[in-house]
Amino acid sequence: MTAMTGRMTAITRAPALAAAVWSAVYLVLGAAWALGVPGFPWGTGDPDPDGALSLLAGLDPGPDAWWVAAFAALALAVSLTLAATPRPGGRPDGLAGGWGGRVAVGFAWVLAAALVLAIPDSRLMMGVAYTPLLVFSGFFDGPFGQVGLADAWPWPVLNQLLCLLGGLLLARAAVIHRRRARAACAACGRDEEDSGWTSREAAARWGRRAVAVAVATPLVYCLTRWAWVLGIPLGVSREFLEEGARDTPGIWLAGAYLATFGALGGLLTLGLVQRWGEVFPRWIPGLRGRRVPPPLAVVPASFVAIIITVAGLTYLRWTFAGRFSMAEWGAWLPECFWPVWGAALGAAALAYHLRRRPACRRCGRGSAALVTTDVGAG
Repeated sequence: MTAMTGRMTAITRAPALAAAVWSAVYLVLGAAWALGVPGFPWGTGDPDPDGALSLLAGLDPGPDAWWVAAFAALALAVSLTLAATPRPGGRPDGLAGGWGGRVAVGFAWVLAAALVLAIPDSRLMMGVAYTPLLVFSGFFDGPFGQVGLADAWPWPVLNQLLCLLGGLLLARAAVIHRRRARAACAACGRDEEDSGWTSREAAARWGRRAVAVAVATPLVYCLTRWAWVLGIPLGVSREFLEEGARDTPGIWLAGAYLATFGALGGLLTLGLVQRWGEVFPRWIPGLRGRRVPPPLAVVPASFVAIIITVAGLTYLRWTFAGRFSMAEWGAWLPECFWPVWGAALGAAALAYHLRRRPACRRCGRGSAALVTTDVGAG
């Protein structure tokens, strides 16, 4: 029992320790960039031509890299505080207990929000969406044959992915710390049997609504991009289509690809409330009839929810900055609803997790019963 407790304690401390390692790496990088080492991924080190995508486009590696180091130093202090060893009663020792723990949790959420929502931009989603196509780009002629993975994933965009990882580690560490502080199970978060909105029955109900929103929201975007590749100026002028095709050959085909990618994502989202999202269908060789591991659905859905939200926030910044013509609503309005899409997808993933999480091996709370739902039910 002692060995099991020690192993679970190590597991629950892992996110905070990993966040501390991440923070230490960026502390060193920030200091190195400030001292003239190349590789600063923002401002002058960002290849984005006009700096419109990044909130940090105005940074200079000289003085501003020290702010990166200071940010990382704060994240390191917060991470180490959140990693404090818990007492048997569930409350952390020393500074991590009481007000110190609450302050650390508050800072962790602020830092995580900056790393997840403010530093990344729409290029992160573009990189993810185009990667399956660019893997085989060498076999294509035309515009797709002229770009590769290196074009979708330059260092500034890879850095955004690393910042996103750091933010998620800090958020996870904050969640686990709060669980310990209220004497809940650090592994599953339960302090009593599931009830209210976290119960499986309730999650099945509000999860259906979240899935419906997540499936419906991107449809307008998909329709406009499919129309454009067919030469139909839906939401834009014909001059807009002709100018885009002339200046960037293949741009509307790329848009149709993204629309199809989003539509397929919507189809997979239905699996969060369908039986085939819980049990592999019969037509999948080697897996038919087996239960779908919940992380196989929750992890990618949560990741996509984040990058969709970030991309939508980028388009909102562009819109408020006057980058778009109001008359060409098809070019910007559908994307402005992507934060709604991302929030709905994240909620749907959470509902799926709550429905399918088993009894906790550490605290024994919960049950093995599952609620198989249908998006059309209720």
